[in-house]
Amino acid sequence: MKFVGAHVSASGGVYNAPINATQIGAKAFALFTKNQRQWTAKELDSKTIDKWFKELEKSKIQPKHILPHDSYLINLGHPETDARAKSLDSFIHELERCEILGLDRLNFHPGSHLRKISEDECLNNIADSMNRAIEATKGVKLVIENTAGQGSNLGYKFEHLAYIIDKIEDKSRVGVCIDTCHMFTAGYDIRTREAYDKTWTLFDEIVGRNYLMGMHINDSKPELGSRVDRHDSLGVGKIGWDAFKFIMNDERMDDIPLVLETINEEIWADEIKALYDLVEK
Repeated sequence: MKFVGAHVSASGGVYNAPINATQIGAKAFALFTKNQRQWTAKELDSKTIDKWFKELEKSKIQPKHILPHDSYLINLGHPETDARAKSLDSFIHELERCEILGLDRLNFHPGSHLRKISEDECLNNIADSMNRAIEATKGVKLVIENTAGQGSNLGYKFEHLAYIIDKIEDKSRVGVCIDTCHMFTAGYDIRTREAYDKTWTLFDEIVGRNYLMGMHINDSKPELGSRVDRHDSLGVGKIGWDAFKFIMNDERMDDIPLVLETINEEIWADEIKALYDLVEK
């Protein structure tokens, strides 16, 4: 069974996220547990936490179908030691917030070398930061998101994801989120049945399907292999509906959060319904 939703607003309090998810007919959702453009955040108080669990129970959405995302400021691969330490501290804090909210995974972009160090050095920094974060926390899985490869961002190759995972000491605490727009603009085609099967076979061989813990379902404004990160509404961009039909009928994507990050939140309810309509009876 598929669990589709969107990255909904938690403005005013994290407890608003399940409310907003329910209003668009979501069976899954993503959220920021704090302001994604600030380093620090007010601690979660008991009233907020109690209301979160109350609204989550009312939504009937399970924690395993929720994919929180960390701050955009965090760069676990930062070439400078002090800046990387600041990112790690913030990342650990976000993992702790997830634990408090009863969430079992945290989605994050792996990191960027900023053209100051090599790709391998940056990937090693990311893995080292992740190992430190795992050691400092418990329970919550670190879910690496593939990137489009824009600028100096790493994680756009399946090999990058595999390299990082190989260096993680406790592999039970690591997973992967695949963003369809990022996948496409990084050069992995999914538009035809043949291309879709070829790309996912590569993923299985290089990374391993057992690590897939969520997906971001987005169409793409840029062309295949452009290495540009610009999402589009479903069926409007360069990927097209066929790829999303393949996903919705692929049992390998059952029981994980499938989260829209498309550009027009006013049609998220329609997009969720359209995705479920693609399921072959």
